[in-house]
Amino acid sequence: MATSSMAASPLCTWLVAACMSVSYQDNNNSSSKMLQSHKRLSKGAARRKRVVMSKCNGGDNKGLMSGSSSFHGLMSSCFEPCEEFNGFFFGGASSRNLSGGSRQGRTNQATNAGKTMSVAVQPTKETTKKKSVTKQRRVVVTGTGVVSSVGHDSDVFYNNLLEGVSGISEIEAFDCAQFPTRIAGEIKDFSTEGWVAPKLSKRADKFMLYMLTAGKKALADAGMTEDVMNELDRAKCGVLIGSAMGGMKVFHDAIEALRVSYKKMNPFCVPFATTNMGSAMLAMDLGWMGPNYSISTACATSNFCILNAANHIIRGEADVMLCGGSDAAIIPIGLGGFVACRALSQRNGDPTKASRPWDVNRDGFVMGEGAGVLVLEELEHAQKRGATIYAEFLGGSFTSDAYHMTEPHPDGTGVILCIERALASAGVSKEDVNYVNAHATSTPAGDLKEYQALIHCFGQNPELRVNSTKSMIGHLLGAAGAVEAVATVQAIKTGWVHPNMNLEEPEKGVDTSLLVGAKKERLDIKVGLSNSFGFGGHNSCILFAPFK
Repeated sequence: MATSSMAASPLCTWLVAACMSVSYQDNNNSSSKMLQSHKRLSKGAARRKRVVMSKCNGGDNKGLMSGSSSFHGLMSSCFEPCEEFNGFFFGGASSRNLSGGSRQGRTNQATNAGKTMSVAVQPTKETTKKKSVTKQRRVVVTGTGVVSSVGHDSDVFYNNLLEGVSGISEIEAFDCAQFPTRIAGEIKDFSTEGWVAPKLSKRADKFMLYMLTAGKKALADAGMTEDVMNELDRAKCGVLIGSAMGGMKVFHDAIEALRVSYKKMNPFCVPFATTNMGSAMLAMDLGWMGPNYSISTACATSNFCILNAANHIIRGEADVMLCGGSDAAIIPIGLGGFVACRALSQRNGDPTKASRPWDVNRDGFVMGEGAGVLVLEELEHAQKRGATIYAEFLGGSFTSDAYHMTEPHPDGTGVILCIERALASAGVSKEDVNYVNAHATSTPAGDLKEYQALIHCFGQNPELRVNSTKSMIGHLLGAAGAVEAVATVQAIKTGWVHPNMNLEEPEKGVDTSLLVGAKKERLDIKVGLSNSFGFGGHNSCILFAPFK
């Protein structure tokens, strides 16, 4: 090995410096000490470094040039601990060299001395075993549940959307006269009776109550009777329902109580404020012991939860998953926060006209609240119990804009990449997608960037129809994707797509021939795409199709 190669390696530069105190005459003594030190290697990683250093120094801490030395002696004595060092960090077989007698050890030392540098510079390639090819498990939708400003039953919810019914009105839950925005997609008539225990209903935040109610309604819709539930393998049933904002009301009330005394605080304020607790409480209620957690990625939360839930089923970790999202942020601190970042519409005089995706006069989104939950099930599991299959989940994807906290990337690169990856993961061509439930929140920048990304990906498809559920119910934040997934599944189920409301004067450059008009339209959906994007640059796309 040339000295120039040794000098170029940081590893051997350190080893040369460590070995400068080794004398040529001490080789035999060093080999003997190596045998003794090898027995102590298994006593812990903390001692291994001392063992290696001990061997490099011949068992002592003599000076740089102690005893007689030469360059040849330096190199030959240095390479022995190099092999041991290589074994420790690179998986070399140095213990095999140490297990033989001193003569065998010296023979191996001489044989392997020249190999050390090449191993350090070019580590041995790992051999990977090929996985056995298995048939991928298919995922289907067998139930849906929803809590929204236009209905708390999936069929009622979608029928109202088809008829263009708006759930946006003046806020009644609190006095918002001081705010420039005083409208929202607020839920006026909600009851947990028959779905949630009365004591829990009094204590829990609304985001949790919406989630629990929608989740149980989804199970009922899926035909999960008591007898069916008793037959399920509970270790393979899970819950993955997220929230962007969590228990804001519970947390806000706790802060107000703390102004008086910590003794006045609700003892449940911490668990009931966390985003995971809705999923946890639902799993406890059902006794489901499979995957159970929540994901929070702002307004993309639900799609993240749905896709990850599907992946648990595909990997065989679950047979049934409840998934989706829930949010209830229409409270003073929630409204005030979005007003402060200038994101909300101020069209207070005409609430039903306030949310107007792609319209040139849009002035921000309208807050909404509620929950959406899907029952995802492994195909054979669903067929075995005779479940009604509404649609098949094909796949999806996530990407990050890595650009700005609240603004989309000006070129839409993250959205385009997300759509293309979703299609690739599902094995779907662009021509197959003929329906898009867009994120389209009614914001100046977001609507246009998403539209341009859709044109980039699907602009050559004359059959494409695009709409925005938010034009009628507002933006449900972390629950938006789940409620819109329910709408997409309902569109597949019924063969009707709901209208875009308030699109009176389209933004320049927007081709209305691709957008659903002011009335519902018949559509034989081949593949439906549902988009959700969130603050932080989170992009998500999921795909559904009729089950065949």
